Amino acid sequence: MDIETKKTILAVITLKPGLVAGGGAPIFIASSREEQEKIAFYLSRIMDAMVHDLDNGVMIVVGH
Repeated sequence: MDIETKKTILAVITLKPGLVAGGGAPIFIASSREEQEKIAFYLSRIMDAMVHDLDNGVMIVVGH
């Protein structure tokens, strides 16, 4: 059985936990921009998804 995700937020990686709230996707809190980018990169590779930087300390991993 193939499961395909389309246009779904799969994960949120943030430097500012106050900007995000629960909504179904796991939230990862990074302590630095470097760590945030590393987490986003690894998750995007694992999930075969794209990272989008919202330019406010929040990145999302989206399945397209």
